[in-house]
Amino acid sequence: MTAPRIRARDLMTEQELVEVRTRSTWKGVALIAHAWALILGSIAMVAVWPNPFTFLLAVGIIGSRQLGLAILMHDGAHGSLANGDRLNMFLSQWFCAYPVFAETRAYRRYHLQHHAHTQQDNDPDLILSAPFPITQPSYRRKFWRDITGQTGYQQRKAQFLNAIGEPAWTLRRRAANFWEKLGPQMVVNAILFAGLALAGIWWAYPLLWLTPLMTWMMVISRVRNIAEHAVVPDSNDPLRNTRTTRAGFLERLFVAPYYVNYHIEHHLLFYVPCYNLRRVHEILTRGPHAGRMEVQPSYAAVLRLATSRPKDQDRPGELASNVRRARAGAVVDGNQAASGF
Repeated sequence: MTAPRIRARDLMTEQELVEVRTRSTWKGVALIAHAWALILGSIAMVAVWPNPFTFLLAVGIIGSRQLGLAILMHDGAHGSLANGDRLNMFLSQWFCAYPVFAETRAYRRYHLQHHAHTQQDNDPDLILSAPFPITQPSYRRKFWRDITGQTGYQQRKAQFLNAIGEPAWTLRRRAANFWEKLGPQMVVNAILFAGLALAGIWWAYPLLWLTPLMTWMMVISRVRNIAEHAVVPDSNDPLRNTRTTRAGFLERLFVAPYYVNYHIEHHLLFYVPCYNLRRVHEILTRGPHAGRMEVQPSYAAVLRLATSRPKDQDRPGELASNVRRARAGAVVDGNQAASGF
């Protein structure tokens, strides 16, 4: 079933549409540079002042920027990261997707189905929202699996097994499949490791790149997924089958980078680059549909909604449906599926 839609011209004027859909290569490059500057700056901070506080701070910042790279990859999948298809894909792949073991083209094929069927039975991202609301103990267990790296390990394991192929295949076929699924990702990560090693801080790759990727990025990816589509008021209303969540400075720094919190706006106008989504929100809140929009004041408020099931209904160790099981390790073309956005 195709998700209901609202025409863009019913949301804003022609002039406003031209304004918000205008793409800027330098703005896309600036966001990529910002993400990498925070990552490398956080690594430098720990190298200069090595202590538990700077380490934890760096894990939080780097994990959020790794999610930020995935968000910018998502803009690339929509053709919104830069002007020109080749440059858009180059930036999206090599500077955003490959470092976090993703792939833009495979993600695009999967993700456009989510936009076409949002919150319908054939939405591939329904596995992220269907189990909610859950109990608070259930969420705490999920948080523990995320922050301890169990979720990240299961996802990377599924991705690796998909890449190495079937045991019955010839070695040549398995090698070709591995290169197709994970080759560029491994190259980019090898370059990152080599650069850190040449700087005399090889240990930063496992401690300050892989650790955030496997822990904090998993935590905030789940929080973001919950905020975007879980416990929404009406799956058939395009203003209420997704959610915009207000984000303060700390939430933008550690949880919701690069305007990802403006999710209603993205679904209504998915070709708008992320840096224009705040402007879309301003326009919509002055329009006739403002009262219908599903907007929450914070991510904490969303989590309260998503964990509102009574504790006496908690079933530890029980998967409520197959959609939860799929969430644990689903991959599409060798890349993590169920990425949301």
